[in-house]
Amino acid sequence: MLSTIGELLVRERIVSMAQLNEALSHQKQHGGRLGDSLVTLGYISPDELKQFFNAVPPVPLKVNQTGLSEIFLTDLLLKIAYFDGGTFSLGHISKSMSLPMGIVDELTEAARNDGLVAIKSAGGYNRATHVFELTGQGRQRASEALEQSQYAGPAPVPLKTYSIMTAHQTVRQIEIDESWVRQALSHMVLDDELLHQLGPAFNSGRSIFMYGPPGTGKSTITESLARALTASVYIPYAVEVSGQVIRLFDPAIHIPADDADEERSQLDLGSGHKHDPRWRLCRRPVAMVGGELTLESLDLDFDPLTKFYEAPIQMKAANGFFILDDFGRQMVSPRLLLNRWIVPLERGTDFLSLHTGKKFEIPFDQVTVFCTNLKPSELVDEAFLRRIRHKVRINYQTEEQFHKILSRVCDQQGIVFTDSAAHYLVETYYRQAKRPMVGSHPRDLVEHIIDRARFLKTHPELTPEAIDAAAANYFVDMDA
Repeated sequence: MLSTIGELLVRERIVSMAQLNEALSHQKQHGGRLGDSLVTLGYISPDELKQFFNAVPPVPLKVNQTGLSEIFLTDLLLKIAYFDGGTFSLGHISKSMSLPMGIVDELTEAARNDGLVAIKSAGGYNRATHVFELTGQGRQRASEALEQSQYAGPAPVPLKTYSIMTAHQTVRQIEIDESWVRQALSHMVLDDELLHQLGPAFNSGRSIFMYGPPGTGKSTITESLARALTASVYIPYAVEVSGQVIRLFDPAIHIPADDADEERSQLDLGSGHKHDPRWRLCRRPVAMVGGELTLESLDLDFDPLTKFYEAPIQMKAANGFFILDDFGRQMVSPRLLLNRWIVPLERGTDFLSLHTGKKFEIPFDQVTVFCTNLKPSELVDEAFLRRIRHKVRINYQTEEQFHKILSRVCDQQGIVFTDSAAHYLVETYYRQAKRPMVGSHPRDLVEHIIDRARFLKTHPELTPEAIDAAAANYFVDMDA
């Protein structure tokens, strides 16, 4: 991805090729980010660098500025109108296609000249009040277009435009410091040594291997840090590749950071837009998968009925975080899964294939976090671990940390915490049982205490009796 960023800087005439090569040499010698090297060498100012990494997709005002052909957009317009009963207004189509009304007006006028649509009614000279309808020829063309693809949503952006915008928004430019890490994880009890490992790992924008015993907080730490990022990025509704549509925007992953509904409801001739309405301003995405992940889910999902694609999970995580939880427990072997990741992790690009056989390249710009409670030696070899920039082990909690966690959980649940009860729990069920202190146990045990109190219709209390009852239901004798 760094080479892509460098190419963009040269292409947009921010730096020359000679300056870029010198900056790459400086980066190789001193480390850090390419942008920092350019600033150090005086080839770009900090403000220019910030502006570069906060680019806004420009609003297209004409069809030729969308990057899509007039034929493609006309077919999309006709399909939307066809699904809506054959009649439409410019405003409605503008919202459906996520394009300024000026472009929709241009498309409609061309379609009218070709005999595909006609004016059904007009409330005046203002074309925004006109109601259009598909002609017989227009319905025929819409039907033919639907046989090729039934996609009838927001107009996609071209693959090249998507790749450029992804480079502008690279996750490797995130900036966090120690105070931010502490604030993001303030709801957890962690030692300073671990915090000092986590900060550089997440600030790098590179891959991370989180490992350690179960229940120690690996997934919670990872997700908390990822979701604490407030920076926003632009996500396209869909991407176009060789005339094929890949639906990308996923409400389950992409959390809007703008009031797009209000903005899209005011689509006019294009002057009022802050950015290309085919893009949605969202928080940096966080995609989290577990044992359900398969190799197939990392490829394009083509629906033979609708004849368009759903983007794979790693493409939806672009410019954000991809968290592979419970790594090693997938239905596919870890080595096969890792082999699929080696090239993307190393080169910053991935390759996908259309059902036609066409292969194309997409940016692989994400922080990939592998979380596992299995032994690393059972999952990966040294060659793969070398490609993982940061390795962070999460250990069992100390007795002091265990007490703090139990105290916090009791406070959250409105239960009085006492040192005597905490000591009883630790002495009886951890020291004597030679059981490690797991950070998730206090929450689980207190929930057992609450369940029992609700059944007995009493107020939950942290007492030896309540602890004994909770432990009897929670801990399992593995030798029984």
